[in-house]
Amino acid sequence: MSAKPILYYAPRSPPCRAVLLTAAALGLELELRLVNVKAEEHKSAEFLKLNAQHTIPVLDDNGTIVSDSHIICGYLADKYAPAGDDSLYPKDPEKRRLVDARLYYDCGHLFPRVRFIVEPVIYFGVGEVPADRVAYLQKAYDGLEHCLAGGDYLVGDKLTIADLSCIASVSTAEAFAPIAADQFPRLVQWVQRIQAIPYYQKNNQEGLDMLVGLVKGLLAERQHK
Repeated sequence: MSAKPILYYAPRSPPCRAVLLTAAALGLELELRLVNVKAEEHKSAEFLKLNAQHTIPVLDDNGTIVSDSHIICGYLADKYAPAGDDSLYPKDPEKRRLVDARLYYDCGHLFPRVRFIVEPVIYFGVGEVPADRVAYLQKAYDGLEHCLAGGDYLVGDKLTIADLSCIASVSTAEAFAPIAADQFPRLVQWVQRIQAIPYYQKNNQEGLDMLVGLVKGLLAERQHK
């Protein structure tokens, strides 16, 4: 019998949380191995053998190594979805292209703008979040709002890995760049819809609270010096 897939991760990380959500959606149990990024464990010789880009998350599925959260989510959905149910990552080429487009929107637009807010605080001692970075992050909400015109989820009426990846970023973004309900009503409803999923709290909210608590705590400390 094969061992459980191993996920090298940090619970605060939005991409890692996206993988946790995907595994939960599939009913798949992972062996979790914590990576301390601040201590640069991701740059160790051992870790670099797994992922030369030295990023997390990384999946080791009985010797098959997969890096980048979006690729990992697709890999897990392809391999571990119940027989006959490809709804999380449709095999239909047209639907899959739409899911992939949303995944690329997350990695090209959403998540980088989140990183530009939280990482300077965590790693470089920044004491405030510039208003232009907040506004720039909020501009990314518009693309999701338009995607949601076609249904309850980012690709129609069924939950996909695009939703699970994007919610990890959007839930983090919202803590620093509020979503205006009058401007983005569909997006607000989508966030609430995803938050109601039974496995959301454990696999996203807990790590999100850790990250937001850390960043806002550091900001408060530095503003009072």
